[in-house]
Amino acid sequence: MGSEAGIVRKPRFLGLHGFRTSGAILKTQIETKWPKSVLEKIDIVYPDAPFPAQGKSDVDGIFDPPYYEWFQFNKEFTTYTNFDECLAYIEDIIIKQGPFDGLLGFSQGAILSGGLPGLQAKGMALTKVPQIKNLIIIGGAKFKNETVAENAYSSPIHCPSLHFLGENDFLKPYGLELLESCVDPVVIHHPKGHTIPRFDESGLEMMLSFLKRVEKDILSEQEKDLCYKEEENAVEA
Repeated sequence: MGSEAGIVRKPRFLGLHGFRTSGAILKTQIETKWPKSVLEKIDIVYPDAPFPAQGKSDVDGIFDPPYYEWFQFNKEFTTYTNFDECLAYIEDIIIKQGPFDGLLGFSQGAILSGGLPGLQAKGMALTKVPQIKNLIIIGGAKFKNETVAENAYSSPIHCPSLHFLGENDFLKPYGLELLESCVDPVVIHHPKGHTIPRFDESGLEMMLSFLKRVEKDILSEQEKDLCYKEEENAVEA
């Protein structure tokens, strides 16, 4: 059993990009900022959001189009359009491309990632897929829509979560609010704004430690599955 269960696959995360960007842009941002020591320990799938951008992108002129958005909202961020469609779209990706060990999100993708465990627990989203196990939140915040927020944060977020908080990120106060809802958060502080940051020595250590913890959980699951199969085979014999 030891040799078979001892081969641990890499943690696999679903990467949700920012508003009016794309999966390819998030991939470029992460792979140009994060060192090989991190990238070789995580697999990230980078889908595009379901809706083409309905306005100008903040990254226009920096990254090439096309640009996408997960859902639309009013100026106060309190009224959402196409939100249910967005949730169904993410669930479909998980069904077709999963399983995943967690969600990784930046900006609008981080707001979604941080809110989905609570919505899933309430039966409001992702009802056809396994429970979300881990979160990596970069430049995140809470949902502002009253009904969505009530369902997303009425109970604490119990899954392990890693949060990147930028000193000059305009969303930092709202990222701190999200932290208050998390039971088991790890926080990496960085001096930049609303961006995918590079790691300093301390942040790199925390990131690698978080991924090692996810790996241990994967190994534990693999060992349980193997024990179960051995028991089944013994019964059949």
